[in-house]
Amino acid sequence: MIPDVVFAADQVQKSFGARRALAGVSLRVMRGEMVALIGPSGSGKSTLLRALTGLVRIDPGAGRIEAMGLTVQQNGKVSDQVQAVRKRVGFIFQQFNLVPRLTLFTNTMIGALGRIGTWRGLFGRWPAEDKAKGMAALARVGVADYAGQRASTLSGGQQQRGAIARTLVQGAEAVLADEPVASLDPVSARKVMQTLYDLNREDGLTVIVTLHQVDYALRYCPRSVALKDGKVVYDGPSTGLTQALLVDIYGPEFEELLVDGALA
Repeated sequence: MIPDVVFAADQVQKSFGARRALAGVSLRVMRGEMVALIGPSGSGKSTLLRALTGLVRIDPGAGRIEAMGLTVQQNGKVSDQVQAVRKRVGFIFQQFNLVPRLTLFTNTMIGALGRIGTWRGLFGRWPAEDKAKGMAALARVGVADYAGQRASTLSGGQQQRGAIARTLVQGAEAVLADEPVASLDPVSARKVMQTLYDLNREDGLTVIVTLHQVDYALRYCPRSVALKDGKVVYDGPSTGLTQALLVDIYGPEFEELLVDGALA
């Protein structure tokens, strides 16, 4: 793999029974990019994102996925290098994936388990340096004031920013976010997207985010990759997502996917 290529997918196929979710998808994402994966429901964008870290196993055949210069999976088998990849890649889920009964701080510190071990984490024996990183990460995403609250008492936007802070504690070099704003109100969604944008611009984190809202891709992601029926139908500058192209991808109702009701 070329050193600046963080993720590489080649001729990736994935089927769920008779349904083909990915049909020969190839993709390169370079270090420091912020890329939106867009497309209608069932287009394959979440399947592709999860396949990049082996959370979804691709079909046997010529398909291959690499990340950070390591093999994630090929020929339908997940590589033994995948754990090394996952330590370097943060994954943010639509439903936050926080433990409701734990405080936001403890949820954030879970990102350090790969370094200090599960048992130390279970007993809260966090090294002072990691504790400082945890609070700094929460401050960075704007939720340090809620560090002592249980995750279940926080709003969706606060929880999602806590999930982003967890990836910072992890020391992730890249972040994969699967519909991170789909269940949030517009104000919270913009705060989460701005946080990801700032981390990309200021820290150089590589970010790939699946989005249902097209104008968030236009506003925050310089590059968009559109999938339809498991195939890449557009890969280029987000500014190239014309109305005609979006109608071809989504159908004539695509404007319903624009939060502000119009193209940026």
